[in-house]
Amino acid sequence: MLRKLFMAGTTLALLSGLTFATPVGSYARCAWNYVTDSAGDSVPLEWELKRARQMIADLQPEIQNNARRIAKEKIEVVKLERQVVETDARLAKAQDEIELLTDDLREENSAYTYGGKTYTSVQVKSDLSNRFKRFKTRQQTSEKLQKMLSARQATLRAASERMEAMLDARRQLEVEVENLQARLGALRVAQTSSQLNLDDSALSRSRELLDEIATRIDVEEETMNVDVEYFGEIDLDEPSDENLLDDISAYIDGLSGSNSNTMVSIDFNDNDDDTL
Repeated sequence: MLRKLFMAGTTLALLSGLTFATPVGSYARCAWNYVTDSAGDSVPLEWELKRARQMIADLQPEIQNNARRIAKEKIEVVKLERQVVETDARLAKAQDEIELLTDDLREENSAYTYGGKTYTSVQVKSDLSNRFKRFKTRQQTSEKLQKMLSARQATLRAASERMEAMLDARRQLEVEVENLQARLGALRVAQTSSQLNLDDSALSRSRELLDEIATRIDVEEETMNVDVEYFGEIDLDEPSDENLLDDISAYIDGLSGSNSNTMVSIDFNDNDDDTL
């Protein structure tokens, strides 16, 4: 069973490798990248700005946690400082007592009185030895506490600086979001202005209709003029040949008078076979 699973896994791995090593694999990767890029580009900018605002707002819990940790560390540092001060005070007092006993023992007296009690030189030496051991231990403790205090103070300063940098970065992000919001608003206004094409089709249709009406009226008026000129009222009087001949002669005479270089004479005979 294990062998079959191993063989199946090996085969699947080989097929996957062949798929991504062949052009089909490159097409698949290209298609995946295109889909992800297209999906990102298709997201509206307004939505992306809202998402950015939400991400900035989501920083608040982390900032609060960091502020709580810094506050707790400040309290611990204060306690450690107090401990170092107390240790140094006890160390200074122990050093004074050791110096006092040392000075007394140098006098080589047989007995010493402290606090109303008398002690032998052996007792004083034994007490001095014990005090000196405790002094060295306290001194080492004081040095360690001082190192701890220095390290925690440095850590606290670094944390405070990082906290301040984080707050500054968040404020900068907020300012940049507002700037981007203003730029996007201006862009949308510009796009709306460029795409604000007023619908004047009704006005154009009205203009065309008026032009059409004016054209038809012009046609009607011209038609009336032609009718009046060429198709006037019927002349009820019968035209006479005499009047016709007189009219023609008068017209020809008028043409002769207007053109002095051309002389035209016309004779009219009753015989229809005669020519002009």
